[in-house]
Parts: sequence; structure tokens; C-alpha cells
Amino acid sequence: MNVCGVVLAAGAGSRFGGPKALASLPDGTPWVARAVGTLLKAGCSDVLVALGAGRSEAAALVPASATVVPVPEWSGGLAASVRAALHAAAMTDADAVLLVPVDTPDLSVASCRRVLSAGGVLARATYRGEPGHPVLIGRTHWAALASTLDGDRGAGRYLAEQGAVVVECGDLWHGRDIDEPVAPPVAARPPGQPLR
Repeated sequence: MNVCGVVLAAGAGSRFGGPKALASLPDGTPWVARAVGTLLKAGCSDVLVALGAGRSEAAALVPASATVVPVPEWSGGLAASVRAALHAAAMTDADAVLLVPVDTPDLSVASCRRVLSAGGVLARATYRGEPGHPVLIGRTHWAALASTLDGDRGAGRYLAEQGAVVVECGDLWHGRDIDEPVAPPVAARPPGQPLR
């Protein structure tokens, strides 16, 4: 199966204090670069990065191995990001997308691989029974899913209604996203730029 990775990074990050697309790890690695690398290592053939708030600055942090997908209507919520990403993926020859939010920098390659190997065209990681990421969505579901998205509601309801395969990954990492800064923000550096 040819899978296109998708990093959802278009939001304003109001609780976080700014766009999460601009956030970085303590060593200066941008979250967007970490997410792209994780998806490629997991076996995705291409990676799309959906950017909205802070797009011009965030685009400089996206590795050359990924493609930026502009989300002009990013203020409309998560639905706009997912729809834009699915539309862009439809222009590729991918059979499925593997969706991850940018605010899960601890996401493991192993979790992505486990979801990819679960079989079927709809699958989602869970962590001790709680829904999480990544989420695998086969091409045959893209149009139907896009029509159900609204505001900040993601694919969760659709996945449940369609009986998505549940893949427990709690033994691989904690599965939590980061909604609030845990330390003063570190300015992310573009890929290839050395630390000072």
C-alpha cells in the first residue's frame, strides 16, 4: 500500500501561546521536522504538511523532503486542515494517508508502523484504550470523511461509525499531545542550520 503521511500543523495554538508549527524540541529540532522524519521512517512514500497560522515562518522549518499544503481557512478549525490535506493527497497516487498532529513530537516510528500493519483501510492508534494518533484513512473514505468534518471536530466520529481498526500502542509511548508550553519556547531552526 502506498501511504502518504500528513502532518496537521495549521492551528493558531491559542492555549500553547502561538502556532505549534513554530515549536521545537529543546535541541532546536522543529516539531514539524520531527513529524516528517517519523512518517518517512515509518514507511510513508511522501509527506504533506498542512500549514495555516504562521505559514510563511513555519514553511522554512519544513524539510525539503515534504510538501507544504496551505490552509487559507485554518481559522475555521481542524476540519479545514484535514480537508486541505485530503484534497492535496488526492492529487497523488497514494492509497491511504497516515495523519498525525504536529503537537505529538514524541510520536514513535513503531506506533506508525503498527497502525500501518494493522490491515484494513481505516485504523487508529489508542493508548490504554484512549483514541490517539496516528490515524490511517484509505482513499475510498476521503470524500465521505471530508463531507462530515466541521469546525474543530476531526475524524474521530467518522472512524467510530465506520468501525475503524483499533490498534493499541500504549506500550510504545504515552500518546499525549502537547497543548500548553512546558518550558519557555525555543526558537526552531530551519533544517540544516547548526545550533549556536
